Amino acid sequence: MTSSFSGQNRPGVPPRLPTPPTGWPIGSYSTYEEAQRAVDFLADGDFPVQEVTIVGVDLMLVERVTGKLTWGRVLGTGAASGAWFGLFVGVLLSLFNTSPDASLGPIVAGLVVGIAFGLIFAAVGYGSARGKRDFQSASQLVAGRYDVLCQPRSAERGRDLLAQLALRPSDAKKD
Repeated sequence: MTSSFSGQNRPGVPPRLPTPPTGWPIGSYSTYEEAQRAVDFLADGDFPVQEVTIVGVDLMLVERVTGKLTWGRVLGTGAASGAWFGLFVGVLLSLFNTSPDASLGPIVAGLVVGIAFGLIFAAVGYGSARGKRDFQSASQLVAGRYDVLCQPRSAERGRDLLAQLALRPSDAKKD
């Protein structure tokens, strides 16, 4: 019997458990877009890209502040998310309603109850923070550089191809 965590590495199939990357470095880039363009260039050159790995090095968690939180914004967002959930539940209940008189009753009830619960949960969550996080943000995992690794049997050819990419005029790199 084969387990999904058996650790058997098959060629062309990514490992199922976290595994450090293997291979020789054939290129290093300051942005993911550049590393992606390098691998795309290798693919265009009929290179066996299944032997290539892009590795982000020097990882950083970047949190970009997107706005200030106020009671109005928090309650509005809570009411909106509650309304969507309530509407969903109301529609599901109305599908199973056999009474022809009350076709909109479950939808309206679900909507009202959903808004009420959305408001309550949003108010409790925001109030419990006691002003320690009065802003919205979006988080992103970013690397300081992106290395392109390749299995040793193809590394020399990969380096040669990427050297050709580096020698192209800068306007030709933008494709």
